[in-house]
Amino acid sequence: MSLSEPASGEAPQVAASARILGPVALGAGTILAQGAVVRSHGAGDVEIGHHSAVLENSTVVGRPGQPVRIGQRTAFGHRCQIIGAIVGDLCEIGNGTILMPGARLGSGVITAEGTVVPPGTVVADDTVLVGRPAHVLRTATDADRARIAALRDHEIDLIDHPLSHVHGRIGAGGTMGTLYSYRDKRPQVAGSAVLFDSAEVTGDVTIGEETVIGAGVKIIGDSHGPVRIGARVQILENTVLHLLPDNELLVGDDVTIGPGAMIHGCRLGAGTVVEPGAIVCDNASVGAGSVVRAGTCVVQRQEIPPLSVVSGFPAHVIGTLDAPPPRPAWALPLGELHTIAVIER
Repeated sequence: MSLSEPASGEAPQVAASARILGPVALGAGTILAQGAVVRSHGAGDVEIGHHSAVLENSTVVGRPGQPVRIGQRTAFGHRCQIIGAIVGDLCEIGNGTILMPGARLGSGVITAEGTVVPPGTVVADDTVLVGRPAHVLRTATDADRARIAALRDHEIDLIDHPLSHVHGRIGAGGTMGTLYSYRDKRPQVAGSAVLFDSAEVTGDVTIGEETVIGAGVKIIGDSHGPVRIGARVQILENTVLHLLPDNELLVGDDVTIGPGAMIHGCRLGAGTVVEPGAIVCDNASVGAGSVVRAGTCVVQRQEIPPLSVVSGFPAHVIGTLDAPPPRPAWALPLGELHTIAVIER
């Protein structure tokens, strides 16, 4: 991967632990901080404007029909999830904000920490958003705009220069993923499974056939209980799986776990979709074929029936499905995985 300087002469800044997967357009002075992951599946799917910043462990995913367009001098806090959304200039996006496909934020928008903007939401310029799901708190004030300017050292002018184009390879890196032993346990990974190079797996973990472990994922089996992950599972960017002592973590076949999720000592039934930024807590059970909406928290020991749609913080059932959900558009298309080398074991 190489970074060219845009016409303004100021190259993007990409941290060593950040990952760019696919073709991405970056502006002058753009910052991708430690652990940030940007995934694009075609030219024009992701554009990040001049002097914008995507901070630590945030994830950006753009796809055909669900592109990401980020304006100039916009800042995303830590652990944000930007999935197929459009964001204007001079926005201040709080830590842990989740933007779902089709969301459109105007310029000068401010979101509180942990805000969840649902699919297709349109937000006017100079709006302050809070909540899960997001609602309008108020219109931004002169004091808000002054603070945004101060955070940018009062450099708020927009510039008219072309973006530079970066081509990161899906699964960038020659050796895929890192496996760590813990005491007498070493991860067991099926031969057809794929681990992206910045994924890390520790201890008593089993990963099934054709499962994909995305960039920045951490799976930690360092307690007395096992982590068992089935076949054809996708665990996507910057998700963390862990468990308490004397517990177990079981992920059924064909589960999809979105970017930035936290899965801790629970059971996920086969065919379930956990959307970006969701949390499933210890000893909870999510029935097969369910959907856990973005930013939802399934609390400890909560039991979700099969084919449920759950949302909220804490989670509650808001609907029932007739059949298991399809693989979401923000998941990795299996046809693109031929570009990824298999981990050396």
